[in-house]
Amino acid sequence: MKALSIRQPWAWLIIHGGKDIENRSWHTKHRGRFLVHAAQGMTRKEWSDAVVFCNEHRLPLPPHFSKLQRGGIIGSVELVDSADHSSSPWYMGEKAFLLCDPTPLPFTPLKGRLNFFDVPNELVTP
Repeated sequence: MKALSIRQPWAWLIIHGGKDIENRSWHTKHRGRFLVHAAQGMTRKEWSDAVVFCNEHRLPLPPHFSKLQRGGIIGSVELVDSADHSSSPWYMGEKAFLLCDPTPLPFTPLKGRLNFFDVPNELVTP
């Protein structure tokens, strides 16, 4: 199955907070379900910037910095389109991956990679 590494707290917000857009600088032809990999890296400033963004837009807040799992698979989501713009409050990038139907999964430690990458099916327990 394909996976995409996303920095926290944005990965958590996709799976638990209603974030229906993944902002990228590139389009993808990939459509369908992919695994959400929570990247290992996250600074306190990145976390606090996301909290400020969520507060300003009245969006769900992520858990405290210390509570976010990093460096592994946290769920899956359906990618339905790749667009140049979106009216979603989560849109703030050059390109938008439109997402739906997030599903939390048990945390599976895994090293991330750039772009979409393959994860053996036996590593992820539904």
